[in-house]
Amino acid sequence: MPRLASYLCQRLSSLPLDRRSFLRQAGCGFGAVALSSLLAQGDFGAAAEQNSDPLAPRQPHFAAKAKSVIYLYMDGGPSQVDTFDPKPRLAAESGKPFAMKIEPTQFNNIGATLASPWKFQQHGNSGTPVSELFPGVAQHADKLAVIRSMTSQFPEHTSANYFLHTGTGIQGRPSMGAWFGYGLGSECRDLPGFVVINGGLVPPGGLDNFNSGFLPASYQGSIFTAANPPVANINRSEPTDQLQKNKLALLKKLDEERLAATGKNGAVESAIANYELAYRMQTVVPGLTDLKDETAATQQLYGLDAKFPHTASFARQCLLARRLVERGVRFIELTCPNCGHDRWDQHSGLKKGHEDNALAVDQPIAALLTDLAQRGLLDSTLVIFSGEFGRTPFAQGSDGRDHNPFGFSLWLAGGGIKGGTIYGQTDEFGYKAVENKAEIHDLHATMLHLLGIDHTRLTFRFSGRDMRLTDVHGKVIKEILS
Repeated sequence: MPRLASYLCQRLSSLPLDRRSFLRQAGCGFGAVALSSLLAQGDFGAAAEQNSDPLAPRQPHFAAKAKSVIYLYMDGGPSQVDTFDPKPRLAAESGKPFAMKIEPTQFNNIGATLASPWKFQQHGNSGTPVSELFPGVAQHADKLAVIRSMTSQFPEHTSANYFLHTGTGIQGRPSMGAWFGYGLGSECRDLPGFVVINGGLVPPGGLDNFNSGFLPASYQGSIFTAANPPVANINRSEPTDQLQKNKLALLKKLDEERLAATGKNGAVESAIANYELAYRMQTVVPGLTDLKDETAATQQLYGLDAKFPHTASFARQCLLARRLVERGVRFIELTCPNCGHDRWDQHSGLKKGHEDNALAVDQPIAALLTDLAQRGLLDSTLVIFSGEFGRTPFAQGSDGRDHNPFGFSLWLAGGGIKGGTIYGQTDEFGYKAVENKAEIHDLHATMLHLLGIDHTRLTFRFSGRDMRLTDVHGKVIKEILS
């Protein structure tokens, strides 16, 4: 009996039996033969087998205008009426009861109509109005396509962040950066295809904003920091390189044995690919993040020497983003530095909070646009500036603004964008979108389009249906395309 028990323990596996394993073991394996035949057909569902290298470059659906994305995520929700959507009526009626019907707000502490504390001026040949909060970005007005009519389905941060990043307001879905990696792979073998540079504030909703969800783990966002070194454990703990190679070789052998025993297993394959990428990163990342080879003029342009420490912090993020684009990384997202004002989320102290946040990001963003253009990279790099929603044109309390998902502003620049463009319009107060109303699904569809992807065809089979970043929604905003 002990001999039989020992035999059975060796034969049993604690892993659950997945569908592929069931088909391989049942009916003498004929089910697996049929499945393999179906998977070999390129148009069967959306989970067609990927290249053995999950980040290998893949052909787009059509000619792309851009190769990479830099997403400047302004966590908390910048106020549209204080940045890119001037509303003279706010000044005329400031201090008076708000003249429109007010939708339910996040905190229901509704004050009077609140004028913008900042002046707007028209800039560039296009005459695009930009608030004095952004003197640096204003110099690039003719490069920007400003969308003034963006909307969100969610008025609170966590769900709105998930919606912005994943196309749905619930936790656990793949981030847009993961979708770009899944659809296009990466042109860089030694770095992740999706990099998030954490400036000090992880947005509400946490790291699931950057997760791969049901996509293979190879496509999840890799978190770098603005500090040096930017990645934890980037230096090996083993005393010699050969000892580390021996350990990795053993890991790979064990993983491959598991693959041979269980059949195709996305989790194991992703683990193998991630171990190999992590090893290559140990060689590449130190050189990537060592900015000594940047000229003094470039460092000064970005603001690495700025007296305001948060400007210097975001400057490093923007310069790292440019260096990542140069190396072929597909999707880079930057997050806000911690200026001590809870992001752009100014429920009170609007003037001080927005001024500090703008001071932190304006010079580095302007430098990024200048630097990309000078190096011939802006034409192939899509740059986006956006929060998860906007803010109310009436006060919260006396000197703040509450959340506003009904109409807010963002801008795009670079690869395939028609600069000097304004798309959409809000009402006279800047409260709700009233012309060319857009939604986050449209933004995602447009981003994918500029990188050569038809958003309706970028799908992945999960839970019995073909899933996509834009779900069953989304249209390309053609009016902002060059």
